[in-house]
Amino acid sequence: MQLGLVGLGRMGFNMRERLRKGGHEVIGYDRNPDVTDAESLADLVGKLDAPRAIWVMVPAGDPTRQTVEELGSLLTQGDLVIDGGNSKYTEDQRNAAMLAEKGIDYLDVGVSGGVWGLENGYGLMVGGTAENVERLLPIFDTLRPEGPREEGFAHAGPIGAGHYAKMVHNGIEYGLMQAYAEGFELLDTAKIVEDVPAVVKAWQRGTVVRSWLLDLLVRALDSDPELDDLRGYVEDSGEGRWTVAEAIDNAVPAPVISAALFARFASRQPDSPAMRAVASLRAQFGGHAVQKAGPTSGSGSTQA
Repeated sequence: MQLGLVGLGRMGFNMRERLRKGGHEVIGYDRNPDVTDAESLADLVGKLDAPRAIWVMVPAGDPTRQTVEELGSLLTQGDLVIDGGNSKYTEDQRNAAMLAEKGIDYLDVGVSGGVWGLENGYGLMVGGTAENVERLLPIFDTLRPEGPREEGFAHAGPIGAGHYAKMVHNGIEYGLMQAYAEGFELLDTAKIVEDVPAVVKAWQRGTVVRSWLLDLLVRALDSDPELDDLRGYVEDSGEGRWTVAEAIDNAVPAPVISAALFARFASRQPDSPAMRAVASLRAQFGGHAVQKAGPTSGSGSTQA
């Protein structure tokens, strides 16, 4: 089928290639003139046959909001907009309501697969009506991994359900990555383990902790056994925060995901104010050793 695709970055570009290999006609628009097939959103809309379907793959927040609003002014009744970015699910109700006033349909799709999706396919979680899901099924079937549809695709529920499912997926991802990271640090610190990369690689088959994330960790260790080429600074895309907020709102205990999110915050602090406070309290009540700030750190040794 024919599809318009807005945003040809790391994921959008590969999605266009996978869809084209699957026999679909994909017309893409991006601000980068080296990859775009259209000069503007208006030009993209003009190149598509009605009723149109346009998939948006731009950063969440204002970029997505502005893109959907502009498409709303360009498209006509019976057209369909798909938001495949990492938007917060509450944005979907707003976008869908705005487009519905003009007779334009809407789907939200949580997409997982990253830069490996071109080769492996993308896990898809979709929110919207059954009719619109059915309309885009040829596109979904080409994007998803090979194998049974239900193992790489889900119609999660009404508008917003796709992005909600992806939000929780990413929250789980935070926890899994943190667990692997803590295990790696313990192995690396313990003197008894002499070949940490070999141990991690041995977990890839036959163990209960094997996963694609573990495979990616092994791949990283193959190129950098000590993982010392990178700083231990980790950003968050926002979905971990949203997951924790939803857990609080629904009174669902989520200690692992919460701790993983806070660990990312800690990674950005070269000198934690909170831990300085802990050090000062230990020095105050017990006279425990502390390290003084400055180029050459010393330590106090007064015992209680």
